[in-house]
Amino acid sequence: MATERTQRINTIIALAVLGLVIATVCVIGSITYGKTNEIMQGQMEVTEYRVSSKVPGRILEFRVKEGQVVKAGDTLAIIEAPEVMAKKAQAEAVKTAAKALNEKAEGGAREEQIQGAYELWQKAIVNRDIWEKSFKRVSNLFKEGVVSEQKYDETKAQYDAAIATEKAAKSQYDMAVKGAQQEDKDMAAAKVAQANGVVAEVDSYIHETFLLAYADGEVTDIFPHIGELVGTGAPIMNIAMMDDMWATFNVREDHLSKLPLGSRFTAEFPALRGASVVMEVNYMKDRGDYAAWKATKQTGQYDLKTFEVRAVPVTKVEGLRPGMTVIYRIGEEKK
Repeated sequence: MATERTQRINTIIALAVLGLVIATVCVIGSITYGKTNEIMQGQMEVTEYRVSSKVPGRILEFRVKEGQVVKAGDTLAIIEAPEVMAKKAQAEAVKTAAKALNEKAEGGAREEQIQGAYELWQKAIVNRDIWEKSFKRVSNLFKEGVVSEQKYDETKAQYDAAIATEKAAKSQYDMAVKGAQQEDKDMAAAKVAQANGVVAEVDSYIHETFLLAYADGEVTDIFPHIGELVGTGAPIMNIAMMDDMWATFNVREDHLSKLPLGSRFTAEFPALRGASVVMEVNYMKDRGDYAAWKATKQTGQYDLKTFEVRAVPVTKVEGLRPGMTVIYRIGEEKK
């Protein structure tokens, strides 16, 4: 009898424990039903700019290494371009010649040239006076019938030529005194300006042989090696702007309502020992038809499209690096 009684007690206890377990499971299930968390995984990205050269040449020297932090204006690399230096010498020679022509045009004729033109003019005046007197005598004799008409015509032609020669000599003298015409001066000045422009252009190419950092950042990639030839616009290195990082997620459109633009949420960074960081959504765009879809038509519903959502840390996070994994648990309460 005692044994049966003990068995009944044990059975009752077992049933009570089983009922308690079932009740506990039901309570937990009722509390957590519909509140399961879904993990959304993304990664950190960074803005980069590419350093390249306008002039072809050979890599002469690198002033930085991959992973090095640089400031805006720092010299990153030097390119050897002997062709540019040769063009510099040519441009300087053209500038010197143009400057000499301009000075000559502005300064006018030299004193010796003016004096020589004056002497020729005076000589032409004397020659004109002589033929003027000869023509008068021959003219009087022609009227008296002493000389022939041919002699008269020859003398008149010589006198007319002497007048023309005197006028030409006077013009040469006036030109020497006045100097070059204004048009010639303007043309000479324009040639100087053109030569200065060529020199400035070559100087800009020489400046481009020194590759400078456009903004603060970190050198992520260096493509050529020292001594290699690079062409115009060829990429030399990439600089990551570490102050401009963001997280990117691929989000199904049925979750977009949980991440509207301007909203904030708390994300985890496994690489930072699970540190929690408040992020703010600042960008949203569909991935296009080529992106992955979630097919639901078999259940009589519709396909779910994928969107790219970007978010930036609200505050600066020490140790944050591009490529780090970002975890967002959708079911958790947003901060």
